[in-house]
Amino acid sequence: MVRLQKVLAEAAIASRRASEQYIVEGRVAVNGRVVTELGSKVDPEHDKITVDGKGIRSKRKIYIALNKPPGFICSKRDPEKRDTVGDLLPAEWSHLFPVGRLDYASEGLIFLTNDGDFSLKLTHPRYGVRKKYRVTLVGRVDPELVEKLSKGISHEGEMLRTERVRILSTNHSSSLLEIDLAEGKNRELRRMFDVLGRIVTKLQRIQIGPIKLAELRVGRWRTLTEAEIKSLLARL
Repeated sequence: MVRLQKVLAEAAIASRRASEQYIVEGRVAVNGRVVTELGSKVDPEHDKITVDGKGIRSKRKIYIALNKPPGFICSKRDPEKRDTVGDLLPAEWSHLFPVGRLDYASEGLIFLTNDGDFSLKLTHPRYGVRKKYRVTLVGRVDPELVEKLSKGISHEGEMLRTERVRILSTNHSSSLLEIDLAEGKNRELRRMFDVLGRIVTKLQRIQIGPIKLAELRVGRWRTLTEAEIKSLLARL
C-alpha cells in the first residue's frame, strides 16, 4: 500500500505538495469514493484512482538537467505569457515540472521531472541539498561582506544564510563570488545582496548536490543518468 499523494505525484499529476492540495480540495476519488484525508493509502495496481473524474496511470519517470537562460520562468505556465523553461524541451515533455526555481533574471542548472517524490526531496529544507552559485557583483568586495553572508542576514522576518562563500576575483569594477546554499528560500541570494546594497549583474547556478552544470550550453538540456539520480538520492 502506498500513500495516495505519492501515487498522484508519480503519475505526474502534480508535485507531492500540489497533490496533497488536490486531495484536501476533494478532487481525488478512489474506487468512486472521494478521499480528502491526507495519508490515505491505496493499492495503485488494483484501485481505480481519478482526479477531477479522470483516471490516472503511472508514467515512465523522466529526469532532465537544463541550463536555464535568463528571461525564462520556472513554471509550467505563465499568466503573463512569458517564456517558460518547458518551452526549451520537446513537446512530448510538456508535462514535466521544474524542481525548485531560478528567478526570471537568473540562469544555470535546474532539473525538470515527472517524479513528485524526487522533487520534494530535492527542494524541502529538511533534506538540505546544497546548491552552488556564481554571482557577479558591481564593485569590490572584502572579507567583511563574506562574514556577513556567512553569519546570516535578516530580511522580512527570515534569516538568510550562506553555507560557504569564496571570492574568486575582485577589483574596483566587479567581483565574482562562489556561494553554497542549503535551504533555497525564495530569491535568497538576491535578497541578501539587496539588504547589503550590492548590485547583482549575473547569478548562475552551477551545481545541485553532486550534479554540475559543466559544459551544458545555455538553453540546452540532457537526461540525468541512472547513476546521477542514485547519487542525488543517496545523500538524502
